[in-house]
Amino acid sequence: MRTSTSNRTSGGSRRGGALLAVLWLSMALAAIAFSVATTVRAETERASTLADGVRAYYLATGAIERALLYVGWGRTGNPDPNAPQGPASYSKNTALMFFPFPTGEAMVEVIPETARLSLNLGRPEDFMRLLIVLGMEPGRAQETALAIVDWRTASGGSVFDQYYASRTPSFLARHASFEEVEEVLYVKGMTPDIFYGAYARDGAGRLVRRSAFNVFLSVSGATERFDLNSVEPALMMSFGIPPVVVERIVEARRHRHFRNVGELAQIGVGGPGLNRLGVGGNTIYTLRATARVRRDRQVVSDLRRTVSAQVKLIEGGVNADRYQVIRWNDNAISGVAQWW
Repeated sequence: MRTSTSNRTSGGSRRGGALLAVLWLSMALAAIAFSVATTVRAETERASTLADGVRAYYLATGAIERALLYVGWGRTGNPDPNAPQGPASYSKNTALMFFPFPTGEAMVEVIPETARLSLNLGRPEDFMRLLIVLGMEPGRAQETALAIVDWRTASGGSVFDQYYASRTPSFLARHASFEEVEEVLYVKGMTPDIFYGAYARDGAGRLVRRSAFNVFLSVSGATERFDLNSVEPALMMSFGIPPVVVERIVEARRHRHFRNVGELAQIGVGGPGLNRLGVGGNTIYTLRATARVRRDRQVVSDLRRTVSAQVKLIEGGVNADRYQVIRWNDNAISGVAQWW
């Protein structure tokens, strides 16, 4: 009788152990299946995002090509009679051009070099005020502004030359005109955080991106009149325009571009610094295109891709393709992504 009871107990233990083993194996297989499913889903979403990024890149590139065609038509006054008409037409005060495509849409910013401060002709006080607006301490801003002017001045033996000679490795200032905006990185007082921008916490503790010094500069920019439709807010504030006036100008030009400076009175703004604003540019422009793809030809993706091209428009021709690409940027920072 005891043997029978012992056998039943032993058999029950074995069955219980087998059941626990099956349960643990099932849990392990379920965990592996969940992990694989999660990985597959993440990789699928990543592949979809990469595909959207590539499609958006080519949409943005195509938008720049089309914008150049429209700019050429607008400047020559000789458009193709079969060309589409509408909001994408170009005139000297056009700041934004919207292009719908079957697979997405793109917004092109037309930025004349007169929206930026000239590195080669700008006054030291202009550089100093801009650096102060960007958060640099006034004494250091003054020194950096003087160093920028010294770099392009055809003379040697300054205190800045002694500083450059003491660096490791040492180097010499060009003492000639700036050829690239990036040369400013070598100037005494300039740092990558100021030049490229950096993130800082606001009063609420949120990370916000500070404006980059390089977006306000050009080797062929303006010194007196800056394009009202494209000039950056911080640059306007450096002219002495009050921040509240700058905000009203930026908000107004989001809805339509200004045809002349006199239209500022229509939105009720006035005061100091406005005399440095104008409309239009010269022959060098930056076209910056931000594109979004349309998924299943219906829903527009949240992913945006921005490319830009700096071009020189060649005068004296009647063809719409008379331009030269000076610089191309595959990963530009959009000026419209914040609100479009």
